[in-house]
Amino acid sequence: MTSNAAYRKQYRHEHIGPRYSGRVHLAFVITFSLGGIALSIGQLEAVQPLEWLTLPLAFLYANLVEYAGHRWVMHRKVPGLGLVYRRHAGQHHRFFTDQHMALEGWRDCKVVLFPVVLMVFFFGAFALPLGLLLAWLTTANVAWLFVIVALGYYLNYELLHLAYHLPDDSRLSRLPLLRRLRRLHHLHHDPKLMASKNFNITYPIGDWLFKTRA
Repeated sequence: MTSNAAYRKQYRHEHIGPRYSGRVHLAFVITFSLGGIALSIGQLEAVQPLEWLTLPLAFLYANLVEYAGHRWVMHRKVPGLGLVYRRHAGQHHRFFTDQHMALEGWRDCKVVLFPVVLMVFFFGAFALPLGLLLAWLTTANVAWLFVIVALGYYLNYELLHLAYHLPDDSRLSRLPLLRRLRRLHHLHHDPKLMASKNFNITYPIGDWLFKTRA
């Protein structure tokens, strides 16, 4: 048994409870995101042309938050955020190495999808304060558009990350854009590169700006 196989067996025994369902976890992520987006769309009223600029600006913000959170929280020991570091660098990167990237069943989704506690942390730390600030400084439409992008980006992040860890013979892995992004993420899982290269999980905008793309 390889060390990776041994760790996977140990992780499943210690951290994936018998009642855990990867299908239910994924369904919750999708329902939470799409439900929030639908609710936010319902709050929009007569959006003005200038307010639509929120969409690209919020997308860029989300990309840079993804980059910063991955580079400086998930791969650095930050006081008070040790849980995030341990789960990502200590567990995710041991479970999925550049030589063993694929899920071996739905229960392995536990190692890829964000647990509820981390969802609360990232939305509470990066999305909610700025959303409230935008509602105060600008308009309600701008705040709701920001929420729509934040939830859409989060769903995009989770689905892409899950796709990167599908088996090599998956039909999704044959899609040109997904194949390119998947390759960048696989390089990030090389132990020699994981703390210094390819921190964007989705689109390598932050990696391009900060020159960390491998």
